[in-house]
Amino acid sequence: MWKLRPAIMSPAFILLLLLDITVRLSHAMNREEKHRLRNQVVEMFNHAYQNYMDHAYPADELMPLTCRGRVRGLEPSRGDVDDALGKFSLTLIDTLDTLVLLNKTEEFEEAVRRVLKDVRLDNDVVVSVFETNIRVLGGLLGGHSMAVMLKGGGQHMLWYEDELLHMARDLGLRLLPAFNTSSGLPYPRINLRHGVVGPETRTGTETDTCTACAGTIILEFAALSRFTGDPVFEAHARRALDFLWEKRQRNSNLVGTTINIHSGEWVRRDSGVGAGIDSYYEYLLKAYVLLGDDQFLQRFNIHYASIMKYISQPPLLLDVHIHKPRLPARTWMDSLLAFFPGLQVLKGDIRPAIETHEMLYQVTRKHNFLPEAFTTDFQVHWAQHPLRPEFAESTYFLYKATRDPYYLDVGRTVLENLNRFARVPCGFRCYEGTCNGLLFLAEMFKYLFLLFAEDEDLPFDVEDYVFTTEAHLLPLSLSTALHLPPNNTAADELDDANFEWTCPNTRLLFPDPAYPRSLREPIRSAVDKSCPRPAPPREAGLGRAPLRAQDFMANSPEHLELLRRMGVSLIHLKDGRVQLVQHASQAVSAVAAEDGMRFMQEMMELSSQQQKEQLPPRAVQIISHPFLGRVVLTAGPAQFGMDLSKSSLGVRGFVAVVEPYSGCSELTNAEFVAGRIALLQRGQCMFAEKARHIQKAGAIGGIVIDDNEGSSSDTAPLFQMAGDGRSTDDVTLPLLFLFHKEGSILLQALKEHREVEVLLSEKARDRGEEDCCAEDHSTPAHLATPDQSQFTTQEQEFAGEEPGRSEAGLSNDTPSSAEEGPVEDDSSKSQSVDSLMADWQEDLEAFKQMEKDEL
Repeated sequence: MWKLRPAIMSPAFILLLLLDITVRLSHAMNREEKHRLRNQVVEMFNHAYQNYMDHAYPADELMPLTCRGRVRGLEPSRGDVDDALGKFSLTLIDTLDTLVLLNKTEEFEEAVRRVLKDVRLDNDVVVSVFETNIRVLGGLLGGHSMAVMLKGGGQHMLWYEDELLHMARDLGLRLLPAFNTSSGLPYPRINLRHGVVGPETRTGTETDTCTACAGTIILEFAALSRFTGDPVFEAHARRALDFLWEKRQRNSNLVGTTINIHSGEWVRRDSGVGAGIDSYYEYLLKAYVLLGDDQFLQRFNIHYASIMKYISQPPLLLDVHIHKPRLPARTWMDSLLAFFPGLQVLKGDIRPAIETHEMLYQVTRKHNFLPEAFTTDFQVHWAQHPLRPEFAESTYFLYKATRDPYYLDVGRTVLENLNRFARVPCGFRCYEGTCNGLLFLAEMFKYLFLLFAEDEDLPFDVEDYVFTTEAHLLPLSLSTALHLPPNNTAADELDDANFEWTCPNTRLLFPDPAYPRSLREPIRSAVDKSCPRPAPPREAGLGRAPLRAQDFMANSPEHLELLRRMGVSLIHLKDGRVQLVQHASQAVSAVAAEDGMRFMQEMMELSSQQQKEQLPPRAVQIISHPFLGRVVLTAGPAQFGMDLSKSSLGVRGFVAVVEPYSGCSELTNAEFVAGRIALLQRGQCMFAEKARHIQKAGAIGGIVIDDNEGSSSDTAPLFQMAGDGRSTDDVTLPLLFLFHKEGSILLQALKEHREVEVLLSEKARDRGEEDCCAEDHSTPAHLATPDQSQFTTQEQEFAGEEPGRSEAGLSNDTPSSAEEGPVEDDSSKSQSVDSLMADWQEDLEAFKQMEKDEL
C-alpha cells in the first residue's frame, strides 16, 4: 500500500510511502549464532579499546585514522565537539563499567588504578557541563558502582576504598559553580580550575543553554548525593528540572530547544525528541525509576501525552513549535531521536516504538548507517554518519520487550556495517564524518553485547541498575538512600488519575508472536526507493500517464475517477485536510497501479516544493471599544485577492454577518454588507466563489470562519485558502481564514457589542500606533445579527495550493455527512469577552514572536 499523509502545515504534505509486500517471518536465531555475535562484539570492543590504550592514552580520544591521541589545543578545533575534552582521559573513564559488563575484570581493575594514578580534574580548561556530567561524572560513578559490586563478591577489587567516588565528588564540586544563576539552570560551560566567574575562566558570558544540557543532570547528581550523603548535588539538579517544568508552554505542555539561563525565556521555540531536548525526557522517566519520586513520572507522563499528540506521527517524529504545536518546525529528523523507541519501551508504549524503530532501521539499511539528519522522505539531509549508539540502544530494549528474533537480525546488521564500513587498523572511524571511538566503548558495544548475551554471560543482573543517557550503570538501591522531599509548588497542577504506575507485561502485550511483524510490514519498504523497477509496457490505447500530480484538482469528478482507476482514494479528514491512500490491488490494471505509484511520488516531490512557499500568518485585530487592539486573532491568508503584506495600513472596517452565511450565493443582505468586512462560514463552495459574492455586495474584506467545532490555531496548521483553478485576478479584496475558536471569539464579541470594528493586516499593530485602535464615535447603525440557527456546520474544504499554478488549489465541494445543530445561546456556557481576551494573550505574544522570526 502506498500511503500519502498530509503534512501538519497545509498545503504541503508529509508523505509516507508504504507498499504491500510479503515478508517471511524472522526465524529464531540459534544459540551458537548468538554466541558468535556476542564474541564478535567483544572482539570489536577489544580492537577499539586496545588501540586507544596503545596509541592514545592518556589523551581524551583516539584518532583512528592516524593512530594518535587527540589532545585539546594540539589538534585543529572541531568547535563545540571539543568541549567534551578536558584532558582527563575521557575515553578510559567512560569505558570503566563496560569492562566489567564484558567480563574483563582484570582489565577493569588495571583501568581503575590508571585513573587514580594519572587523571587530574583541576585542569585549566573550559568544558561542557553537560558532556562532563554524563561522561566523566557518570563514568566515575558507574565505575564506583562496579567496584563496589565486585568487592562485595569477595574476589576482586578488595583494595578499593571508594577512590572513584572521591574523584566524582571532587568533579561534582567543580561543576557546582555553573548552577550559580538566578534560574538555577547551569551555565553551558565551566572552567575546571577557575569556575565561571573571573577573568581567568574564559567563560561565564553565555546566556543560553539547550534543554537537554540543563535537564540531563539529575541521575548523576542525585547518585552522587546519595552515594556521599551530601544533598547539595541533587538539590541543584532538582532545581534546574523544576525551573524547566515551570517554563514549559502551558497549552501544549512542550518545552523548547534552547532557553535563556537567566530570564528563562525560550530562545528556540521548536520542540521535538531529538537534538537539544532528547535526554531531558529520558531523565524524567529514569529519575522516577532510580529515585522512586512520583513527581518525575507525573511530569514525564504529561510531556509524553503532548509528544504523542503533536510530535509523533508514526513512524515519524517531527519537531513543532511549542506555541503552535500543529505547526511543523522542520521537515527533517536527526539521528539522536533514535533513542526514543527505547524510552517508549520503558514507558510501555510498544506499538509506536516498533513503528519508529522500523523506519529508522530501513533508513539505516539504505544509507549503511543512520545519517546525522534525514528528511521525511528518508533522504540524507546532513551527510554525516557519526555512528551514534542510540539505534542500538532502542534495538536492545525492543528485543528485551518482545523477544522477537527480528531484533537480533537488526543487531547483526549493525555489527556487519561497523566492520565493513567503519573499521580501520586503529579502531573505528566515522562514516563520512569525523568522530572517535568513545561512543562505541561507552554505549554501542555495551548494548550490542547485552543484545546477544544470555543471562549466564553477564557478571551481574542488569535489572538491578538503570542506564544513564551514556549507558553508565547506577544501582536502583540508591532509591532507599538519602531522600530529598520534592518541590511541591506545582503539585496542584498534576492529576494522578490518568497515570499508569505499573510496568507492562509483554507476554500480555504480545499474545501473538506475529504482532510486532504486523506493525513492521507496512513500514518496511517506506524507505526503499533506491532500486527503481523498469516501467511495464503500457496498455494499448492508454498513451501517456492519465493524471499528473501538478494537474490534479480535488473537486474534479474526472480526476477523482482517474484516481479510482489507479487505486487511489481521497479521504477528507475532520480537520479539513485531505489524505490520499493507494491500494495497488484495487487498481484496474497493473499499469494503472504503476501510474498510481508515480502519482503519489510526484505529490511527495511537489509537497516538498510547496512547503517552501508558505505565506506567513495574518492578523485580525479587534480595535473597537472595549477591546482597543488588545485582542489579536491569528488568521490564515488567501492565495488570491489583496496582499496585506503590501499594505502599510491594512483594511479596517466594521464586521457584518452575511446572508446566507455560507456566502455561496448572491447575498440577500448586500446593502448591509456594503462597506463592511463580511463574516461567512466555511463550506459548500470554493473560497474564491465566496470572495466574489461578498465583493459584488460591496464588502471591503472578508473573514471565513471554520465550521469544524473546536479547531484552533493552537492545535491546527496554518490554513491557506486556495483559488478555484482559474484566474482570480478579479478578486481584489482581502480574505482571511479563522479557525473555529478564534472565529467564536469574534462572533461572541459581535453578539455582546453589536458593533465590532477590526483591522485586517499583515501583523498586529501596537495599541499606541496611529490609526490603529483609536475610538471612532461615528459608527454606523447596529449590525443585525442573523438568526443563530444559521450557524450550522457545512461541508469541509481542503485548500492547498495547486502545484504549477499561482492561485490553484486542492479543494473539496462534497458535503460532509455530519451535521451539527444550531449554536446554543446559553449564557451559562458562553465565555465573557474578558475571559477570551485573557485566554488569547499568550497567543498574541506567540504571534508577535512568529512574526519576529519570519515564520
